Amino acid sequence: MFATPAYAQAAGGAMGAVTSLMPLILIFAIMYFLLIRPQQKKLKEHKTMVEALRRGDQVLTQGGILGKVVKVAEDGIIEVEIAEGVKVKVMKHTVAQVMSKTEPAAA
Repeated sequence: MFATPAYAQAAGGAMGAVTSLMPLILIFAIMYFLLIRPQQKKLKEHKTMVEALRRGDQVLTQGGILGKVVKVAEDGIIEVEIAEGVKVKVMKHTVAQVMSKTEPAAA
């Protein structure tokens, strides 16, 4: 008439494993949509911004230096003029924001 405790434990074993993993799966899904995915999107936008840098753009570096791009090198370095006649070399990936874009020259 009554089930023994050993039989009752064996019957819920497979279903218990799935229900115990459900909170972990739910937490991972929430972390993906709230943290991982937006960070990947932000990194992709920054990469496209850095690749689109050209001479004449006003940029703000992560160090807070505001200047005008004078030269763009292929090895990931740009030359930025921060004052009249004062030029510094900066790594491309340290550009935080492009303040104003210049229009490409007419061909």
